[in-house]
Amino acid sequence: MTNITLTVPEALYGRMQKYNEIKWSVVVRGTIEDKLSDLERMDKLAAKVNLTQEDADEVANLIKAEIAREL
Repeated sequence: MTNITLTVPEALYGRMQKYNEIKWSVVVRGTIEDKLSDLERMDKLAAKVNLTQEDADEVANLIKAEIAREL
């Protein structure tokens, strides 16, 4: 297994130390796996879509307009 080094702010590390029974490397590994699964699912969906950049921009503008109306 490959090792990586993770930098976290001191305050976060202090909070983590409160729960020293937790194997934080397992938590991080699971989070990375979940994120990769989400990204791979998005890649599969995107591969099936035949939108042009212009189409994507139009959809983005519609979404932004709807969000602005709700706010």
